[in-house]
Amino acid sequence: MTLDSILQPAIIVAALLILFPLLTAAFAPEGFQRWIIRLPRFVRVALPALLGLPYYLVAHTFGRMHWGWLALYALLPVAMAWWMDWAGSADPKRRGNWRDYVLLIGLGLAVDLRWLEPAWPPHLAVFGKMLLLDAGLYGFLGVRQLDGVGFDLRLRRNDAGIGLREFFFYALIAIPLGLGMGFLHVHAVLPNPLRAIAGFLFTFLFIAIPEELFFRGWLQNLLERRIGRWGALLITAVVFGAAHWNKRTHFINWRYVLMAAIAGVFYGRAWRAERRVGASAITHATVDTLWSLWLR
Repeated sequence: MTLDSILQPAIIVAALLILFPLLTAAFAPEGFQRWIIRLPRFVRVALPALLGLPYYLVAHTFGRMHWGWLALYALLPVAMAWWMDWAGSADPKRRGNWRDYVLLIGLGLAVDLRWLEPAWPPHLAVFGKMLLLDAGLYGFLGVRQLDGVGFDLRLRRNDAGIGLREFFFYALIAIPLGLGMGFLHVHAVLPNPLRAIAGFLFTFLFIAIPEELFFRGWLQNLLERRIGRWGALLITAVVFGAAHWNKRTHFINWRYVLMAAIAGVFYGRAWRAERRVGASAITHATVDTLWSLWLR
């Protein structure tokens, strides 16, 4: 796949359609929630069917259009919106119930096991992940009106301070432990500064933000309402670690799971300090970037 093929007008339009809900929720979260909840109920539930359009544009451009996948990408977001509408009716105080966790489990497995990747051309599977993120944002923030998520990317000075503080605390544990287990390996190289910055920004936007929104903004946030701050922090960290079982191997990578679970504690601490996804995403992106540069 060449750069020219990716930069076709239809692909650019698809990318903009995918980014629009994400950026609206990130930079105007209050307006995003108010606008959706004011829609008539039927419209509110049916509207995310439009998320099937980016799939159509991409798949048609590359000759991979399949009506089954189009139906899935149109109907799955609608089903998620309906499910969250049902959850809201059953739990108006938004304390969290089994419906929330069923949806989170489904989303998590779909991404972790790459169930939907065959729908996309090579190297564009990220579009599918971002569409699921859009559907989740629409469902949890717009329809469910879940509060305390902290998905606000109008970053503050405190976000960087908290994020880097928790990175430092994690590094004090992770570096000696990782070296001792043979999981980390020191590479004394001086990276290209532009490449390092680009790597951090890519990690922050496409890895840290989605994962922190899912694990901290949604899962930890909901668990806190039932089992308290510390129980939610630890359970979310364990789940986050378990989600890395198949990374870099075809077998259970227990070292990766352990390191990720410990990292999850500090990502969770960063999020809950001021309930800001931006803060935990800074911790997360810093860990991943420095690991890839010097310790992989």
